[in-house]
Amino acid sequence: MKMSIYSFTVTTIDGEQQSLADYKGKVLLIVNTASACGLTPHYTGLQSLYETYNDQGFAVLGFPCNQFAGQEPGTEQEIKQFCELNYNVTFPMFAKVDVKGDNAHPLFRYLVESVPEPYRTGDIEWNFVKFLINKQGEVVKQFSARTEPAQLEEDIAAELKK
Repeated sequence: MKMSIYSFTVTTIDGEQQSLADYKGKVLLIVNTASACGLTPHYTGLQSLYETYNDQGFAVLGFPCNQFAGQEPGTEQEIKQFCELNYNVTFPMFAKVDVKGDNAHPLFRYLVESVPEPYRTGDIEWNFVKFLINKQGEVVKQFSARTEPAQLEEDIAAELKK
């Protein structure tokens, strides 16, 4: 069987185990996030995409990460409160993970290794790198940290139509 993101189990921001198979048939945007980063306002755009396309089978999955300049120092509870209070985040958020290096979460290793050419940008270079996943759980594209969420709208809409 071909590997997909559905092979992975992750921990929600509330400490529950969740299989990504729960998202079968949905288009996903998986993002490593941070609360104290110059790109933190991307939460606004990510939430907007989620609100626009959620009822069409789209979800944003946020994975806080403290590997880039210590920009996500808080506990899961603090991160959750920050996201809700400052950005009205309602999309699923998960426990803090490493996204690169020896302790990288297996999901992020898989994401980086599975990006097809010419959309592979290499390792995760900073907070808010975005991975677009199709309805079959396969990585379609990787977008750099600086890519504004609104710039992904065309790609998301195209995947939803497939």
